[in-house]
Amino acid sequence: MNKRKRILKIAAIVVVAGILIGAGVVYYLFNMPHRDVQASDTDYRLSATELVNEYINNRDVANSKYLAEDGNSKILEVTGTVARVSENFNGQKVVLLREAQDKAGVSFTFSPETSANAAGLQPGQTVTIKGVIRSGVHYDDDLQMYVNAVVDHSDVVRTEG
Repeated sequence: MNKRKRILKIAAIVVVAGILIGAGVVYYLFNMPHRDVQASDTDYRLSATELVNEYINNRDVANSKYLAEDGNSKILEVTGTVARVSENFNGQKVVLLREAQDKAGVSFTFSPETSANAAGLQPGQTVTIKGVIRSGVHYDDDLQMYVNAVVDHSDVVRTEG
């Protein structure tokens, strides 16, 4: 009986330790500081047309250049012409940069803190927007059209005209 109590005691200690370690990991991940995109250095500066064409010409190469599986995809500053300003279901501003000759554009989603900075943008304006890329341009066979690149945590860097 003594041996059985000892095994149960060790098992209980291992279970409690596992629960404590698991709780610690969950707490850390939940409270981990978010990436401050606007305060971080820009990885690439390019035009909306350049980004769209890179994805159309070779999606795999563009994905390996801009996207990271760990969630720390590249921070871009993209310059282009505002094609549309709208709001998503969460009330966040969404700005589409697209030139008339391009097959697709780049869609920027602004955070609640930066949405006000996009409020004054008008179609036809030239603007530079900074954010982190989430997905690139790709062709959707069902829709039979190119789907825009998506950039999150966006903010206006500068406007012209």
